[in-house]
Amino acid sequence: MGQPQKTIAAEQQIQALGQVLQSLREEDDVEILIKTTISYVQQQFDYNLIWIALYDRLKHTLFGKGGIIPDGDTRLLYKRFILNSGDLLEQVVIEQRPLGIADLQTETRAAEWLEVGKKFKIQGTVFLPIRYKDRCLGVLLLGCDRWGYLLSGEAKARLMMVLGELGAVLYQHEIDLQQKQTKRPDEPLLQLLENLRTLNNLDQRLKAVVETTHQFISPNRTNIYWFERQGRYFWCRMSNQLVNIGRDSSNQQPAAGITVQELSEFYYALAVNQIVWIGDARSSLKSHFTGKLLQRLRVRSLLAAPIMWQTDLLGFLAVEGNEPRIWTEADKNFVLGAAGLISLVAPTDSMESTIQQIQDDSHLTSQVAQAIYSQQNLQETLQNCATKVLARLAATRFLLLQYHPEQNNYQVVYQSQPQNRRPLTFVFHVLKEIDGQLLKSAKTAVEVENLNEDLRFVNWRPSLLENGVRSLLICNCTQSHTPTTLLVLAHENYRTWTTLEKELLWIVSQQIGVIVRQWQLHTDTEAQQKFLFSIQKCLRILEPAQSEKIAPKHLERTVLEQIAYILDCPLTLLLSWSTGETNAEIIPGVIADSKFGVSTNAPVPIQSEALIQWALAQDNYLSLNVDDLPPETKKWLNGPGIGQILLITLRTAADYKPTGVVLIADRRERQWSQQSLNATETLVTQLAWSRRHQQIIQLLESTTQELQQLNWYKHRRLQEIQRTTTLVLSQINDLGIPTNELTQTRYQLLLRQLDHTTASMSGLVKLEQWHLHQSWETMPVASFLKRSLERVDTLFKQHKLWVGVHGLGQSIGEQDAANSSSLVKGIQTSDYPSSMAIAGDIVKFELVLHELLLAACERSQSGSRIDIWCRRLDERLLELSITDNGIIEPQLLAALNDNTPKDVLAPCQLNQPPGLHLLICQNLMQQWGGELHFYQLPDSRVVSRLVLPLAGNNL
Repeated sequence: MGQPQKTIAAEQQIQALGQVLQSLREEDDVEILIKTTISYVQQQFDYNLIWIALYDRLKHTLFGKGGIIPDGDTRLLYKRFILNSGDLLEQVVIEQRPLGIADLQTETRAAEWLEVGKKFKIQGTVFLPIRYKDRCLGVLLLGCDRWGYLLSGEAKARLMMVLGELGAVLYQHEIDLQQKQTKRPDEPLLQLLENLRTLNNLDQRLKAVVETTHQFISPNRTNIYWFERQGRYFWCRMSNQLVNIGRDSSNQQPAAGITVQELSEFYYALAVNQIVWIGDARSSLKSHFTGKLLQRLRVRSLLAAPIMWQTDLLGFLAVEGNEPRIWTEADKNFVLGAAGLISLVAPTDSMESTIQQIQDDSHLTSQVAQAIYSQQNLQETLQNCATKVLARLAATRFLLLQYHPEQNNYQVVYQSQPQNRRPLTFVFHVLKEIDGQLLKSAKTAVEVENLNEDLRFVNWRPSLLENGVRSLLICNCTQSHTPTTLLVLAHENYRTWTTLEKELLWIVSQQIGVIVRQWQLHTDTEAQQKFLFSIQKCLRILEPAQSEKIAPKHLERTVLEQIAYILDCPLTLLLSWSTGETNAEIIPGVIADSKFGVSTNAPVPIQSEALIQWALAQDNYLSLNVDDLPPETKKWLNGPGIGQILLITLRTAADYKPTGVVLIADRRERQWSQQSLNATETLVTQLAWSRRHQQIIQLLESTTQELQQLNWYKHRRLQEIQRTTTLVLSQINDLGIPTNELTQTRYQLLLRQLDHTTASMSGLVKLEQWHLHQSWETMPVASFLKRSLERVDTLFKQHKLWVGVHGLGQSIGEQDAANSSSLVKGIQTSDYPSSMAIAGDIVKFELVLHELLLAACERSQSGSRIDIWCRRLDERLLELSITDNGIIEPQLLAALNDNTPKDVLAPCQLNQPPGLHLLICQNLMQQWGGELHFYQLPDSRVVSRLVLPLAGNNL
């Protein structure tokens, strides 16, 4: 009997569920929906406490909509509950999941429901969210006097179905309500546009916009604020409370002003065409700016849309509320649309003046363009341009800056300012890289509205602020290039300029850039002409066609004069010296002013003079101030007008030592341009080479003259000796041969020797009067060594030297000085292979070997030894190495083996014997197909290595 009753109860529950779901779907009234849900829960579930509340997500609160309570006092059931962090109700709303508690009387997180639980002894309680999709729409609370969770799975399923259907109906009802309550801004905006067409002037149109906006949004106030660029402030031009409070109306109260400096973030948001809204605890601005803005306007909520023309801010339309308010999308869209309509009609109010201004601007740019093709000088052109630009753009200062690489800063090329303002005298430092890139990429003038707040051009800020500048317009006159020429417009107040004004200045700056470039080209051309003229004048001094010789110091003075001409400086001089001198000579070039006097007769020691040593330490020029000079220098460089000094060393090749320093001086404020420095360095380099060539020519001329005299003298002496010897020989022959046999033999031998000497002397006099003559003959090596050793035999004995000959055929033993004659006699041709013979000018080879033996004897100590090593290198060459234990100067050895060009003006070991003689022998051997080298062995022995050509046929 129990089973049928159970089935009947289940069917009744399903029927009740279907009926309530059907009722929920068909009902539109929220109150009836709530009552239907409460009635169903009360009938189907055994709970003492039932409460339904709807959730307001904007205010984060629950509004009670009724229910069942034990004492019947339903006031609590319709109460508003603010959700706080940590409350159970907030947890259910946020997590959107059911929550059960065993005993409501002990749950501290239940807020006021804790007291209800204690009052009515409610224990087991369930909180269920009313939700649709991911949106919470309300909460259902069920409580009973039993402890624990009293909602079974089947009952929970039925209840969740009912709440789900209730949530869907409530969600749709909320959507429909929002659609009904949503304002549509398109119709009133279209009507406003139609009204604006019929109105005549801008004030009437602004009034219409204010009235329509105020009617649509219903704020406390609706205002239009206009932006004043000169002064950077907003003033209230139109309001719904005062029809027109224009500045020119003397009968109405003055307009309230809002300066940009007060509310910079609000201004910058409007300037980039962004809407600004401040509502209930929400804002599009940062919090500290929001408070300042609300306090300044004396409101609690604000909605402001910018009024723009192209990219210029004309003002803004503001709707203001005295209470916090959440601005809807419709409110924002309407304000944006109304502000946009003002942007369209505002320019037409000043159309005639705008057209006239455009014509004036065109006339201004054409005047500047004409200056490019006219013959006006740069200062006159810039003066006319500055006067017009300052008047047109209402600025205070007009500056043209030019970058100087050598100074690494910007210098003022031209500036214009009111008569009661002083010109700017400070240096404009080089720009930061980010500022340089900004100007390089800019296509219009760069604007700095507030120099105090703007982070750009920070290098210039302190100096500009100190001189009263508060706002700037800056143009790069060389578009898309590194900003080397800048046009700067400055104002003493915080202000902005319109896009049209910035474009005008940009056009003017590009035209000025063309003028400046033309001026620079003209200046560079003049400088080049001056430089070429100076070079030509200096070169004429060295023209070979000149019949007269160059006077001493004439070249130096001419170059110094041309340097003064190029640099336009009052003092040039040369500190000159020759190799080996200790003091420098002061050669004055130009002293154009008595204030730049120099003590030309004062001694200038080369090693201790600071200017000379500083200049020699530099690879190029050296620039310094007169304050850097030591007292010793100021004793001779004592002109009171000297401020800046430029030093350039006379340099030629790296191996040649400098022989002078050019000194250039001018006033303290003088700056040396790179172009003039390059020209001066060229002239100084030319002077250095010309001086060197002159000195070399003079040296060679004097040497040639001396050698010619010596050669003439020796040749005439040889002729006289040859004549005398020939005469004596003739007389001896005339006397006849003595009768004594022994005397006769000796007589004939001496006569043959004398005849041979005379014959060789005759050949020398005839064939080698002014040039060496090379003969060709052969001689066995033994005979060659024998003849050479005979010439130095006496010298060997004097120095008591040990002599040894080694190598060819059999080795000849060592002999001391006492037996040196026997060594010479012992060298026989038979001791060597018959093929060993040298070929060439034997007499000159003998002289070379004699010079080597002579040098070895001279540097060897008494009792030491000299070895001659003979070695055949190949079929064509013979090596003779002479080794000795003598001492040779390292400088001489290095000079004999150095193949680099020699400085003929510098003192050298090869300029006098024995180095000179050895160098002559070395050069001669190279000409005759042999070799001569000098080096030192690790045991300090000196080697003279002579390579001679061998004869081709055996002897």
